[in-house]
This record gives sequence, C-alpha cells and structure tokens, in this order.
Amino acid sequence: MNEVIQGVLIPFLGTSLGAACVFLMKKQLGISVQRILTGFAAGVMTAASVWSLLIPAIEQSGTDMGRLAFLPAAIGFLLGIAFLLLLDRLIPHLHMNSDKAEGLKSKLPKNIMMLLAVTLHNIPEGMAVGVVYAGFLYGGGMSASGALALALGIAIQNFPEGAIISMPLKAEGMSKGKAFAAGVISGAVEPIAALVTIAAAGFIIPAMPYLLSFAAGAMIYVVVEELIPEMSAGEHSNIGTVSFAAGFTVMMILDVALG
Repeated sequence: MNEVIQGVLIPFLGTSLGAACVFLMKKQLGISVQRILTGFAAGVMTAASVWSLLIPAIEQSGTDMGRLAFLPAAIGFLLGIAFLLLLDRLIPHLHMNSDKAEGLKSKLPKNIMMLLAVTLHNIPEGMAVGVVYAGFLYGGGMSASGALALALGIAIQNFPEGAIISMPLKAEGMSKGKAFAAGVISGAVEPIAALVTIAAAGFIIPAMPYLLSFAAGAMIYVVVEELIPEMSAGEHSNIGTVSFAAGFTVMMILDVALG
C-alpha cells in the first residue's frame, strides 16, 4: 500500500516543484515559454489517455466481449467528457462562454481564474492515476511499473503548471510564499481525487474498463478545452505543436518502457 500512496503523491510533487520556481526565477514566464510548457503538457496527457487508459480498457474487455470490446471504452470515454463538461459549467474559470466570463471579470482576477482552471483539470489527472493504481491493487490487469509510468508522466507535465500559477501571482505583487502556496494548492486535488477513485474502484472492480476510459475522456476534454487553446493563443507559432509532439513522445516512451 505504501507503493500506492507514494505513486499518487508523485504528480502532486511535480506541481509543488514547479510552484517552487517562484523562489528561483525573477521574471514572469514569457508567452513562448508558456506555449512550450502547455504544449508539452497536452502531449503527455494525450499519450497517457491512449496508452495508459484507453488501450488497457479495450484489452480488459476483449476476453469477454470479443468484437464489442470497444463498448466499455467508448461509453466510459463519453461519460468522462460529459463529467468535465458539467464541471466546466459549474466552476468559473478562464475558458467559459463569453457572457458568463464577462460577468465574472470584475469579481475574479485573471490569475485566480487560471488557478481554478488548473485545479479543475487536475481532477481527471488524479482520477487517472487513481484508476491505474486501483487496477494494480485489485487485479485489474495493471502493473506497478505501468502505474508508475503514468504517475511520472503526469508529474512531468505538472511541473510547468505549478510555475504557470505561482509566477504570475508573484509578478502581480503577491509574496513568494503565498504564490508558492497557491501553486501547491492547485495540485492538492490530485492525490485526493486519486485516493477517492482507488476507494471507489474497490467496490466496482468489474467496471475497471469504464473507469479507465472515463479518466481518458476527462483528460482529453482538458486537452481540447484548456491546453490546445492556450498553446495556440495569440500570434501564430508552431512552437506549441512541436512541444505537443515532444510531450506525446516522452509519455509514450515511459508507458512502453515501464509498462
């Protein structure tokens, strides 16, 4: 069990280390740097959704369902999309419909809305780590090394997220300690979501393919709704696309090499 606890804390450590950049860097992250980091994160999450979640979900269903093995993966994936779509409507953050966003501009500073956005998309990341460790714990066909690969991949892409939260807050006058704390808080939801998912999966082991693909759908929603617009915003540049490819490749290598 200690191995599982350590595993679910790895992504949180990535966010915290990124937030600690506020103590080491004097200037706010430039637009190009943010595009690189966001594109890399999007690539990692996309590869993790495919290799660590969707493919295992289909493989687990293959023995019993034959040619219909895609059904649990398809259903879970769409439910994951729907779940994040619901959260997207309930929690105010940057990527909302224009009317709702305009109504909140005077109430919530942009950086606070960014904090909410990052916190929101850390939920499916925590769920993804939780469900693969649940598959390892309860005999769901997941290996410890495969679960570790996903945790490490998400930790890598969490590092820039922590910096993207803490650095702008410091630039706007917040103390380094408070800016660091804000970055850490944005990642605290991940181990909580992971542990809740592990606990729930213990009662519904046959639903593991649905849970895996549910987490994949939620993560892909974040990539399409949050990360791709961020890495493509402003003046045209291919740097986000190149970073996406790099992140995708790193996560693919991790999953295949360790899985």
